[in-house]
Amino acid sequence: MTSDGPALDLDLLAASLRADSSDLNAYVESLAARLEGALPGRVRVYRWREGMFGPKRVQKIVLDLGDRRLTLKYHRGGLEASCARLSGGIVLKNEELETDAWLAMLGEALAAEAQRSETTRKALERLLIR
Repeated sequence: MTSDGPALDLDLLAASLRADSSDLNAYVESLAARLEGALPGRVRVYRWREGMFGPKRVQKIVLDLGDRRLTLKYHRGGLEASCARLSGGIVLKNEELETDAWLAMLGEALAAEAQRSETTRKALERLLIR
């Protein structure tokens, strides 16, 4: 990605998003933190406490990106990914996805957003540099 144009390397983004996938808990926590930093207000992260005194952990990440709502749930050591098509805030269709397909869709949506918004593009540059 260059500072003078909206180009975004989707392979680099996907690799960055997958970087911590060997430990799913750390991966989900890292992904949530990166997306919250890159797209404040567009990402909702739901955290729940495991047990009475355990730390709060990410259970679900929801991104509203135009006419799509991307959801990633982390439950019992596994990931569930889905994409919903929206119209006027109403879900028209909800589709379960493989995690790699979800990440590809996320990368494409972020690239499209980066082309529309200079702020988002700069946030994505920071996300990729980490």
